[in-house]
Amino acid sequence: MLEALDAIKPPNRPTEKPLRLPLQDVYKIGGIGTVPVGRVETGILKPGMNVTFAPVGLSTDVKSVEMHHEQVQEALPGDNVGFNVKSLSIKDIKRGMVAGDTNKSPPTGAETFTAQVIVMNHPNEIREGYTPVLDCHTAHVACRFDKLLEKLNRRTNQKEEDNPKAIKSGDAAVVQLKPTKPLCVEPFGEFPPLGRFAVRDMRQTVAVGVIKTVAYAVADAKKGAAGAAKKK
Repeated sequence: MLEALDAIKPPNRPTEKPLRLPLQDVYKIGGIGTVPVGRVETGILKPGMNVTFAPVGLSTDVKSVEMHHEQVQEALPGDNVGFNVKSLSIKDIKRGMVAGDTNKSPPTGAETFTAQVIVMNHPNEIREGYTPVLDCHTAHVACRFDKLLEKLNRRTNQKEEDNPKAIKSGDAAVVQLKPTKPLCVEPFGEFPPLGRFAVRDMRQTVAVGVIKTVAYAVADAKKGAAGAAKKK
């Protein structure tokens, strides 16, 4: 039994990837200042780094990083941390935003994104224009089903139909979604925790999905070609 446990390799922590840290909350602490709190999903967070918060595009320096009420010199994927930032108030940043390294592929907002979804429990048909709430990482934002691109065979993942008029419970499909408010998401193939979501409506999960590509908001050109689609 012990040998079997010893043989289990620890999961690879995606430290080489750019930093992505979805905010769970933001506090104002007397004598310290503004402290966002969240879990490092990819990359490394260190004091002295300049971080950018998406989708608002605000950048600032990290003064200190705390874990379990102790200051640390770095935080790795899986670590829940609070970090003190310069010159931002709790009105500037909030839950659902994503922090990243300003100098290494910083996160940006999504104009639209393409996702593969499975409809689990919807009483009616889903058509273009349907606008439920998406829960993705710590964000909770209404997104419109802009285009139903393909209906898929759930077993084989092969395309069954182009541009279906509607999808219903039990169907798998590729769709294009458009956030109704600024939202930061990423392709599942690059940043899994920021690339999967649940579709909520009528107080239940009606569908789940994974993001294949993202067209980033044109206003923020830090990713290179602004608004360019990034593939899985």
